[in-house]
Amino acid sequence: MSAGGDLFQAAREAQFCERILAKSGENVLRATLTDAASVDAWSHYPPGDVFDPESGAQWYYHCHVPSVDGEHGHFHCFVRPQGAQGPVHHLVAVGVDAFGKLHRLFTVNRWVVGDTFLDADGTIPLLQRFDMQMARPSYLVNRWLTAILRLYETEIAELVRERDRVLAAHPSGSAVLDDRALEVTSSLAVDLAARTRVLEAATAG
Repeated sequence: MSAGGDLFQAAREAQFCERILAKSGENVLRATLTDAASVDAWSHYPPGDVFDPESGAQWYYHCHVPSVDGEHGHFHCFVRPQGAQGPVHHLVAVGVDAFGKLHRLFTVNRWVVGDTFLDADGTIPLLQRFDMQMARPSYLVNRWLTAILRLYETEIAELVRERDRVLAAHPSGSAVLDDRALEVTSSLAVDLAARTRVLEAATAG
């Protein structure tokens, strides 16, 4: 399959997951929070995060209360290439609105997630490792996240490169990774439906 075909397949899988959830009155966000007794800002959902021991992929969701610029919260996506006991590396955050629709992709400074920092050359090869094959909290949410990282892999790679450029140019110097004045290091608004239409037209052509 061509690269364009692979992207179209990822887009279709993400929309398939949304469609199946919608048939049951659910969406990506509701399915993630289904077992939560309450939803509190900055808490991890689900508690203890989601980790796939085969791929080393890991994620958790946390929200803003109230929503910020239409974003309810975001999924922080990581990879532990050496397994559960090894270092964890942040890849990207996937923001969604209050209806679970994809809103934006962004990177953050190290202090935000407390990961073991890798520069772009170390981080970008890990994007392909993010493959969530877990039943909980929702298999469809896990497949949706995997599809989003596949679909936007090129854009995420550029966000990671931009993160490094922002960090390198910051006046904090070597202390920048712990500088709480710098939180989001790069961001991109995205529209899954529009991206799917473009890929569908390109594939048909």
